[in-house]
Amino acid sequence: MTTFMAKKETVERKWYVLDAAGKPLGKTAVAAAEILRGKHRPEFTPHVDCGEFVIIINAEKAVLTGRKLDQKFYRRHSGYIGGLKSTSYRELMQKRPEFAVMLAVKGMLPKNSIGRKALTRLKVYRGPEHKHQAQQPIAREF
Repeated sequence: MTTFMAKKETVERKWYVLDAAGKPLGKTAVAAAEILRGKHRPEFTPHVDCGEFVIIINAEKAVLTGRKLDQKFYRRHSGYIGGLKSTSYRELMQKRPEFAVMLAVKGMLPKNSIGRKALTRLKVYRGPEHKHQAQQPIAREF
């Protein structure tokens, strides 16, 4: 008996919708990363990109527990001396909640070509509407 190995050409990708309203940002990101990677499938193969598409709606209603809104910061550096810029998550969740959710999911994916390709299948929307009805996405609870 041989072990089944999935092939990139034979993987059929479905679309899933995750609703982030009232749920912790981390739990939403974990559920999305698992689907994007394909770990929920019985034919999961680590070296093959067998993940599926994920749509996250209501990103602005995602919750950060504890005092993370004030204590957690998004930092970036321009590359120049004194070029560190930081933004609190309170400000980030007000201005760009889609970006905050995408950062959380990106941190949970592998840092290689499979992770980069998986991140392109993530679609995040601020409100409850999305433009992927034609793909007939499946609502998924987490």
